Amino acid sequence: MVVCLGSLGAFAGPVGFAQATGYYKKETRPTLYQPLNLLDGRDATAWCSTTSDPLNDHLSFGFNGVTKFEELRVSAGNGFDQHTWEQFARAKKIVIKSGKQSKTIELEDKRGMQAITIDPPLQGSRFTVEVLDQYPAEDPEAPTCLTDIVFVSETKALNGPYLTSKLKYDKSIAAVMGVWYSGYSGTPDQFLAFNFDGTFRYTYEPFDPARSKPKTIEGSYDVTSSRIVLQTGGKRYVVKYSKDPGKKGNGLVLTFDGELPEELKGPFRNVP
Repeated sequence: MVVCLGSLGAFAGPVGFAQATGYYKKETRPTLYQPLNLLDGRDATAWCSTTSDPLNDHLSFGFNGVTKFEELRVSAGNGFDQHTWEQFARAKKIVIKSGKQSKTIELEDKRGMQAITIDPPLQGSRFTVEVLDQYPAEDPEAPTCLTDIVFVSETKALNGPYLTSKLKYDKSIAAVMGVWYSGYSGTPDQFLAFNFDGTFRYTYEPFDPARSKPKTIEGSYDVTSSRIVLQTGGKRYVVKYSKDPGKKGNGLVLTFDGELPEELKGPFRNVP
C-alpha cells in the first residue's frame, strides 16, 4: 500500500532492527554476538566488536516510523557473568546519531543498566551508534562489548525482554535485515528497511517536500537465499534478489529481478 505522508510528527514507532557492520565470530558462531542481542534487555546476550578496535564497526537501529526518545538505558561490556565481564573490553564512550543530531555518552565501568538522559531528545527513524573508547580487558586483543541499548520514549521502554522470542537469529533474514539506501551517494532520499519481525518499510523522503510528496510503502516479506516474497496493498510479489559489491568496493548493492511497484525496483545500497 502506498501512503502519502503529511507532517512527520514524532511518535514511538516499534523497533524494527538492530544491525552491525560486523561482530565477533560472525562467520563461525553467527548467533552468539549478533546485534539483535542489544534489543532484548537481558544480561545473557551481548554484541561484541569484530576485533579489539571497535572503531572498525558501527551499529544501526531502525524504527517503523519517526520516534523521539529522551532516555537511553545502556549496559556496557559482556554482562553474562563476572568472568565474561572481565574477559572482554567494555564500552567507555559511545555516540548516537540521527541525521545532524548526535549525543556523546560517557559510561561507567560497571555491570548493569546505566540510564542516560537525552536532552534535547533525539528524533528519527534511523540511528547509528559507534563505540569511541573502551575500558580494556586484560587481553589487549579482546573485542569490546555492549550488552544492551534500550530506547525510552515518554518513560516507556521501546525494547526489552518481551522481544526475546522474536529476536532469534535467522540466516536468510540476516542477509537483508537493516536499511538499504537509494538516491544520490551520501545524500539518499529513499530508504528500504527489512525488519526482524518479517515486515518491511519503504520511505521516500524528498529534500523539498513542497515540490515532491513523501511516500511510504509497508508490508510483510519472506526471504530465502535467492528470493523475496513481498506482500503489500493486497498484492503478492515473488522476486529474485542479489547482493553484489558496490562500485569501488563501497558496500553492497541490493537489486531485484521481477515485477514490483516502481518505487521498490532499486537498486539499493547498504551505505548512504
